[in-house]
Amino acid sequence: MSIDAASAVQVLARSARARLRDYVALLKPRVMSLVVFTGFAGLVVAPGELGFARATMAVLCIALGAGAAAAINMWYDRDIDAVMERTRRRPIPSGRVAPERALALGIGLSALSIPLMGMAVNWTAAALLALTIAFYVFVYTIWLKRRTPQNIVIGGAAGAFPPMIGWAAVTGTVSLESLALFLIIFMWTPPHFWALSLCRTDDYAKAGVPMLPVVAGKAETRRQIMIYAALLVPLSLAPAALGTVGMIYGTTAAVAGTWLLALAIQVFREQTARAARRLFQYSILYLFALFAALILDWAVTAA
Repeated sequence: MSIDAASAVQVLARSARARLRDYVALLKPRVMSLVVFTGFAGLVVAPGELGFARATMAVLCIALGAGAAAAINMWYDRDIDAVMERTRRRPIPSGRVAPERALALGIGLSALSIPLMGMAVNWTAAALLALTIAFYVFVYTIWLKRRTPQNIVIGGAAGAFPPMIGWAAVTGTVSLESLALFLIIFMWTPPHFWALSLCRTDDYAKAGVPMLPVVAGKAETRRQIMIYAALLVPLSLAPAALGTVGMIYGTTAAVAGTWLLALAIQVFREQTARAARRLFQYSILYLFALFAALILDWAVTAA
């Protein structure tokens, strides 16, 4: 192969890798990783046996469904993404991926993940997966996000479904125990995103997105963050109270929750972007720690 031909191959290979990265970015891999992890935790702690192959398929379908919803969300929000500093470098507003291709990807992954979950696992889990995608796309993205400051509160349900899907994959049912896992993420979502919005208020205002600090002001947002954090901490103990898991989880939830509440109070008192940023960053670790403790508690008990 000549030097020119080899160089051309290298250029094409780099171009293909870059295009692949752009399509992966449409799936919001960071968000997907947390969604998959919480779904996996729900699957692990659910009573019963699923088997390695079916469990792997369930987790794969949750990942595909999360990616599908993210791609459609990026397609619909491409106009405001182009305005906001935080999102203007995404594949669609930057011109690296055509909007119709992102939409096709999202629809295609939806059409693949839902029936695959139903046939390979069970149809209860598939129905919950379909509800999750539909809720994120139609209720949150299209209906709530641009209309009400409660967009994160109500729309947060979409991100709270994965542990219920994991639970249903094993049991074929929705139970009080799985609902408790749902409520933990549901109550976690507002303080998590409102902490971010306190740091990006001007960005949201410029894009016309009615996030709480834009509509109600930063003082009210800080108060709401503290209220939701105070409600979340005792609620996070529900899996231990219901007997789903034991002391490892209970202790982790109590300690991690106390620190979360302390940071929320700090946001309320200090009224600085630094405090809000610290809470936002810790809230991600907090949710990961809770669901990691669920898995660890189950593993210790099972052993």
